[in-house]
Amino acid sequence: MNTLNEIADDYVERVAVLEPILATYTGIAGHDDRLPDLTVEGYDERAELDRATLAAVTAYAAGSADEKVARLAMIERLGLAVEAHDAGDDTRQLDVIASQVQGVRQAFDLMPTEGEAAVVNIAKRMAAVPTAYRQLGQTLLASARDGRAPAERQVLEVAKQCENWAKPEGGFYQSLIAGLEAAGGLRTDLERAAEEASQATAELGAFLKSELLPLAVREDAVGRERYARASREFLGATVDLDEAYEWGWAEVARLEAEQRRVAGLIKADATALEAMELLDADPARRIAGRENFRAWMQDLATRTIDELHGVHFDIPEPARRIEACLAPTGDGGVYYTGPSEDWSRPGRMWWSVPDGVEEFSTWQEVTTVYHEGVPGHHLQVSAAVYQQEKLNRWQRLLCWVSGHGEGWALYSERLMEELGYLQDPGAHLGMLDMQMLRAARVVVDLGVHLRLPIPAGTGWREGEVWNPELAWEFLRAHSRMEEPNLRFELNRYLGWPGQAPSYKLGEKIWLEARDQAKARKGAAFSLKEFHDQALALGSLGLDPLQKVLAEL
Repeated sequence: MNTLNEIADDYVERVAVLEPILATYTGIAGHDDRLPDLTVEGYDERAELDRATLAAVTAYAAGSADEKVARLAMIERLGLAVEAHDAGDDTRQLDVIASQVQGVRQAFDLMPTEGEAAVVNIAKRMAAVPTAYRQLGQTLLASARDGRAPAERQVLEVAKQCENWAKPEGGFYQSLIAGLEAAGGLRTDLERAAEEASQATAELGAFLKSELLPLAVREDAVGRERYARASREFLGATVDLDEAYEWGWAEVARLEAEQRRVAGLIKADATALEAMELLDADPARRIAGRENFRAWMQDLATRTIDELHGVHFDIPEPARRIEACLAPTGDGGVYYTGPSEDWSRPGRMWWSVPDGVEEFSTWQEVTTVYHEGVPGHHLQVSAAVYQQEKLNRWQRLLCWVSGHGEGWALYSERLMEELGYLQDPGAHLGMLDMQMLRAARVVVDLGVHLRLPIPAGTGWREGEVWNPELAWEFLRAHSRMEEPNLRFELNRYLGWPGQAPSYKLGEKIWLEARDQAKARKGAAFSLKEFHDQALALGSLGLDPLQKVLAEL
């Protein structure tokens, strides 16, 4: 029988062939010229690989402690992937942030652009866009006809994205090739591929409205069965959804009290809203111009790495490099992409700034840099990539559990407060504002998708059943995020059930794991050691994480 490392290596190599976008995302070389097979048969082929690998890993008798952790992680992730495919969750997925519609476009964001070989890859991948989008359209249509249709809202919003990416002036693909060095036949190939990719994107948007929209469901809620499966996928843990809903309300109340306290430090007796308005009006806390904002992010991220390394964390040398980037589209949202496995591409923080937004409040974004950079995603992901002797290739490159990763990033925001990095009341209130958004969306996501009533004692809309209109009202009352960004956020929650609560629920489990470690070790507990040991495990489901940490 092959070793577990060999099973993992074989899986990574075969996934890279089937999922070339994922290969680009993780920095696995040799697949940048292709796009995945998005037919129903293509999805089935990937699922069969998951199924076969799951069987091999389950049959494997792990020996070392590292192998036991890896086996536990792989069984949990692969098992859920197979379950989701068998339920048709993958072939029905259409949303504003994480479906294959965005995946195809975003594949180009991380591709190398220097040198002829890189430009040839871009031209070839662009030439593959029409086929990929036609395949995806037919897969979505087949799923809808089989009773697994997306919601109307997602169809319409994704169609708008396609229209924006394909607009005649300043469309995504034309803008992309304008900055590439190419001449002669290669330039001709680029221009033809960009035109065809743009046309295919426009056609997909039209297809969504003409063919898929009539089959779409009006209801945004996905119901308890599908939601429970999605929650397990994003958390790597099984939680009581009704208890999580109640906890979300309690967390909102806790954060409201903390916001009032910190607001009083900005101006005596000020409400949180009044304090935030004062911060917004402070010229010292505003930056005009996207490039100036990007430079501010870069400086803060780099400075934080320098200050934390060797004191609170041991940050591997290649992980001490991070890039702050502005995304090439204005869809909204902030995200992180990890380094390539050879470190030639660094980890990157991306801001997708909505059209028309040219001024930024830094008090809101200090904690976002900690979340996306160090000690958040960049440290977590880079630490896993660096563990080549301890973690197998699947763990280093392909394993990502939202509750583990996003929970760690929220835990990192709280940690920076504990370490004294949020003594400025403005930055502290910014952290609480983002924490409040994450707590509010626990309530909103569970409430809308499970059609729950608003509990008595909350003082707001008591007894009413959640719907998207109430969700918007609640989010507006609990976040200072700019309206275009917040609109995108709500659309994201409605189309990606279970993902939004994974941040706060993941943070909750990380905090509980730390408290349990403190209780076990007493005076011998070391926060730095706890972090080092936890990060060295790589990403894994939160149920397996708690089990492993309890044995350290």
